[in-house]
Amino acid sequence: MLQPYRDVLTRPGALAFSGAGVLARLPMSMVGIGIVLMVSTLYGSYGLAGRVSAVYVVAQALCSPQLARLVDRHGQSRIMRPAVAIAAVGLVGMIAAALTTAHEVWLYLAAVVTGAAIGSFGSLVRARWARVLGDDAHRMHTAYSLESALDELVFIVGPVLATLLATGVAPTAGLLVPLVAMLVGGYWFLSLRHTEPPPAPVGSPRPRGSVLARPGMIVLAIVFVAMGSIFGATDVSTVAFADESGSKGSAGIILAIFALGSLISGLLYGTRQWRRPLHLRFATGVVALAVGVCFFFLVQSLAALAAVMFVAGFAIAPTLINGNGLVQDLVPRERLTEGLTWVGTSLGVGVSVGSSIAGAQIDASGSHAGFLVVVVSAGCAVVATLAAFRTLRGDVGEHVRDSVEPGSPSATGGAAVAACEVAESVEPTRTVGTLGP
Repeated sequence: MLQPYRDVLTRPGALAFSGAGVLARLPMSMVGIGIVLMVSTLYGSYGLAGRVSAVYVVAQALCSPQLARLVDRHGQSRIMRPAVAIAAVGLVGMIAAALTTAHEVWLYLAAVVTGAAIGSFGSLVRARWARVLGDDAHRMHTAYSLESALDELVFIVGPVLATLLATGVAPTAGLLVPLVAMLVGGYWFLSLRHTEPPPAPVGSPRPRGSVLARPGMIVLAIVFVAMGSIFGATDVSTVAFADESGSKGSAGIILAIFALGSLISGLLYGTRQWRRPLHLRFATGVVALAVGVCFFFLVQSLAALAAVMFVAGFAIAPTLINGNGLVQDLVPRERLTEGLTWVGTSLGVGVSVGSSIAGAQIDASGSHAGFLVVVVSAGCAVVATLAAFRTLRGDVGEHVRDSVEPGSPSATGGAAVAACEVAESVEPTRTVGTLGP
């Protein structure tokens, strides 16, 4: 089962940048819940905790695509080295403000600085895989599956660690580890220059407009906002539900179980070369995730919540893998980092919306009101996906014809991916996990 992963990781430099990327991505699973735990404890308000977390994520969502455009233009190291330093300053400022119970405006300011500069290391890692593997669509599927599984590993370790530190050591301790991970992992990753994608050639024309101008990318962004709202509302609601059950420290463990289900499905999913069209697999995953999370609203115990989350988690990684795969089909190769970042930051916008709305609902009516936000978000994701299903199906071929110059590297890669998708649409396969064939 693991042979496809061994194959891609033996490529020169792949193991190093993928490993460094895991450490650099640890903040993405710890900062959000770390803020919620710290602010809810020191300020006594889930609503404020959700708002500060939302400000952080919105700042990241607005600024990360702009950082990504600069990365595509000037290179990863040149842009992200100073950006990581600025993000670290912002995170230190947030911790200091919370320790002194400063006015909430200082929390918002620190959240803006941190979110604006932290960027998206997941997109940087995936862009390196595109450079190392070139136009090999099957190995790119395996590499993206690996990275999604590693994302889930981060989400298994991160929430547990943040919760244990915040509840067992100090309320601010849950943000100290991601601070160190961001500095050590980020600068280690950026030091690996031999696998860094080259910047745009000097004198080349600047790209005009946004990759969101393509209808398929707009659809993906909307769906990922709704999916992010599921995750953001789930995080805050789980913390509140565990608190109501008298075991606030269990929240991180339960969220880790959620991610464990996704990790297992992601690893299984990446070992197969699927033959159903990519857009169909993506839509199936969105529906499966929505069905699973609807049961959160019905649970009455921590054990039941953990069990339901484990099963529902099986729909997460394959859906994210397919979403990232669609990005590679929909945007030119030279703007891949920007495209991947838009998807990631759309997810982040949704997280901020979900956590903020759920936090307010929890303050008013308890944790089950927060889980109701999860259910509504899931419904929105399904409606958006099914309403725009034809757009996702039709845009891939259009991208290959219209978005690249004949004979260019991007054209070659697009044609390879298109050929792979044609093959997928006509050959049957077996089922794996919850997503079907």
